[in-house]
Amino acid sequence: MSSTVLVVEDEPAIQELIAVNLGLAGHRVLRADDAEAAQHVIRGELPDLILLDWMLPGASGISLARKLRGEARTRDVPLIMLTAKSDEQDKVEGLEVGADDYITKPFSPRELMARIKAVLRRRAPQLTDDLIEVAGLRLDPATHRVAGNEHPLTVGPTEFRLLHFFMTHPERVFSRTQLLDQVWGDHVFVEERTVDVHIRRLRKALHATGHDRHVETVRGSGYRFAARPEKVS
Repeated sequence: MSSTVLVVEDEPAIQELIAVNLGLAGHRVLRADDAEAAQHVIRGELPDLILLDWMLPGASGISLARKLRGEARTRDVPLIMLTAKSDEQDKVEGLEVGADDYITKPFSPRELMARIKAVLRRRAPQLTDDLIEVAGLRLDPATHRVAGNEHPLTVGPTEFRLLHFFMTHPERVFSRTQLLDQVWGDHVFVEERTVDVHIRRLRKALHATGHDRHVETVRGSGYRFAARPEKVS
């Protein structure tokens, strides 16, 4: 699935090379050439993943990574460090400040895309095209098709994203605010009750095959997708 990637790189040629290859892979690209510009971009829109150069003019990539990991809003955004440093201690430092991976320059576009895919699969599986199946409910992100016990189900686009997020994070309880941030995006301002409307639509879409019972209401907390529901919510 398409994801939004912020490229923080001060060398124009490298930034352009990365941006072009990300675009060809179907990603939406945001750009910044220093830490200050990156923070400005992030304040406007939270990216799905950040590619962060170690050496930047002004504040370093490491200091920015440390700052991002220290703030609740950006703490869980997948982060890959781009570095010309190959010393083991430098790599360890990058990982210790919270980077999910690092890639040493020069690198091939193919290697970079592979690492992005691996990090997203591990940290944000709802952003990948991996087919997923839970208890007979099958969701294919590549074709946007959903089937319950081999029977095709009609699911709207927002409900599809909601279901994909639930199925890639089973058994976890999410508040309405968390679902808004994860499914709608934290830069989209809608009322929390919007979540309830789409939950009802999702349950209606899944009702024909009995999979609506997997979407559970957790009173006072939010919603959960149960792999083995005990009762109808």
